[in-house]
Amino acid sequence: MKNKKNKIKVGISVGDLNGIGAEVILKTFQNNKMFDFCTPIVFASTKALSYQKKLLNLRIDLHGITQVHQAFPNKLNVLNLWREPVPMELGKPTEEIGRYAVDSFVKAVEALKTGEIDVLVTAPFNKKTIQSDVFEFPGHTDYLAQELEGKALMFMITDDLKIGLVTDHLPLKYVAQQVTGEKIIDKVKTMHQSLKQDFGIDKPMIAVLGLNPHCGDGGIIGKEDDEIIRPAIKKLQNEDYLIYGPYAADSFFGSDNYTKFDAVLAMYHDQGLIPFKTLSFGRGVNYTAGLSKVRTSPDHGTAYEIAGKNVADPGSFREAVFNAINIFRKRKEYQELIENSLESTIDIK
Repeated sequence: MKNKKNKIKVGISVGDLNGIGAEVILKTFQNNKMFDFCTPIVFASTKALSYQKKLLNLRIDLHGITQVHQAFPNKLNVLNLWREPVPMELGKPTEEIGRYAVDSFVKAVEALKTGEIDVLVTAPFNKKTIQSDVFEFPGHTDYLAQELEGKALMFMITDDLKIGLVTDHLPLKYVAQQVTGEKIIDKVKTMHQSLKQDFGIDKPMIAVLGLNPHCGDGGIIGKEDDEIIRPAIKKLQNEDYLIYGPYAADSFFGSDNYTKFDAVLAMYHDQGLIPFKTLSFGRGVNYTAGLSKVRTSPDHGTAYEIAGKNVADPGSFREAVFNAINIFRKRKEYQELIENSLESTIDIK
C-alpha cells in the first residue's frame, strides 16, 4: 500500500448542501478502505456535514482542519471555510446555499492550482442558484477552463464507454452555429491526447457523430454534416488520427457500434449524455479533460427530490474519486515515459 504521507490528496467541493452531495460524500468515505487510496479533504464546514451525518445516521469520523496541510491520512478531513450555521433546507434550491456551493468550489480550485491538493472531485450544484455578480458561469467546466491551463473537454467516462462533447451546456437553438470545423478538430485532438495520457491508450480510435438526423441525408435534412463535419474528419485523417464518421446518432448506440471505438465525440449535450446515462447511470463519471489539473464529478445532479431521505446511491461519486486517482497516476506515468524517451534521444545523440 502507498505510504500514507504520500497518498494522493483528493479535494472535494461540497456542492449544493440542500441536495444529495453531502450524503454521497459521507457514504463514500463511510467505507474505511477508501482511505487506503487517498486522503480526502472536503471544502465545507464540520457543522454542515455533522448535521447531515446525524440526520442520515451515518457512522464516520470527521476531522476538522483550518489548513490543507493539516489533513489526516485516514479520516474524512473537512476544511472549515465557514463558522456560522448554514441555513439548509433539504430538497429546496436557494440562492444562499448556492453561495456556499460557489465558495467551496472556488476555494477548492485555488488549492488545486497551487498544488495543495492533487485532484478535485466536485459534488453537484444548482446551475441557477450559483449565479451572481462574481460567478457567472454555466457550470464547473466553464470556470475550470478559465482558471486552468489547456482546452477543456466535457468527457463522460466509464471503463467501456467514453463520450466527449463539441458543445455542452448550450441552448439547442445555438448548437448548429457553434459546431464548426475548427471546434471539432480541437475537441478531437484534446480527446485523443487525453486517451493517451490519462487512460494509457496508445493509438485511440474515435467515432464522430453527425449533427442532423441521418447525418443530413445528403443535404436534405441539413448541410452541416457534409459541409463542416466530414471535411474536419478528413483533415484529421490526413494527419494520421484514427477518426471515423460521421455516424447517425439514432442507431449508433443501439447497434453497439460504439463498442468498436475507444471514445465517441457527440455534437451536443443530450446527443451524448442520453445514451451515456442510459447505458452507464450510477457508475459514470464526468471528467474535465484537456486541462493541466484533474477534475471529476458524478454523473448525476443535486437530486433534490431524494435529499435527506438516505436513499442516494454513492456509486457514481465513488467512481469519480477512483477515476481522479487513476488519471492522476496515469498522467505521472505518461510524463515519466516522455521524459525517459527524451533522455534516451539525447544520450543517442
